[in-house]
Amino acid sequence: MYKENEIELNPGERLDDLQIRGYEIIQRPGRFCFGMDAVLLAAYAKVKKQEKALDLGTGTGILPILLEAKNEGAHYSGLEIQAESADMARRSVKYNGLEDRINIVTGDIREASVIFGAGSYQVITVNPPYMMGEHGLRNENEALYVARHEVLCTLDDVLRESARILPPKGRFYMVHRPFRLPEILSKMSNAGIEPKRMRLVYPYIDKEPNMVLIEGLRGGNPRMKVDAPLIVYREKDCYTEEILRIYGKI
Repeated sequence: MYKENEIELNPGERLDDLQIRGYEIIQRPGRFCFGMDAVLLAAYAKVKKQEKALDLGTGTGILPILLEAKNEGAHYSGLEIQAESADMARRSVKYNGLEDRINIVTGDIREASVIFGAGSYQVITVNPPYMMGEHGLRNENEALYVARHEVLCTLDDVLRESARILPPKGRFYMVHRPFRLPEILSKMSNAGIEPKRMRLVYPYIDKEPNMVLIEGLRGGNPRMKVDAPLIVYREKDCYTEEILRIYGKI
């Protein structure tokens, strides 16, 4: 190990600036680094004062750290099954001085309600694996494959455990792929998490959406609002003003 700014980094690791409150995060290229989907979900989700938020499948901890930076919630937790990613998340939390605000737990999403308890968090966020089972090419990197494919947990697992952890009127936030929207909306309702708000994300204004942000309410009534579309690029390599604001660039 070697030290950089009083933090121990393993070989291949680096510190990335999150452009908010001076926070930085440890990442390791070649494993699963966070992407725009996590940043957009952190901007979409809301954690109110005195609320606790849990991020399922937190990876290297990007969601809890960004949510803490953007909200007034009481406490934030992250659950991650891959030990190396969880260790990186804990070191990032410590490096940013957030140990009293964020805790990272190593564990299985399929056992989340046993780990944390029923009705224990008012907000849940999740950036789950998008691909079903063996759909798509298997990546030689096992960490990437687990993060992107439903091999260790499925959408059903995520929704079942979230419904158990959330109290009545607790909020659920997820980023996913539009091609699975019919399944997502149906399974959310069946799990007792009613879809209440949705926003489609388009790479360009004239292209198909490639992400969807969804908010659900535990035990809510059937009625959903569709927000205005979010456009990522004005033209090649030029973000729209809204994306620049989300990234803290303007």
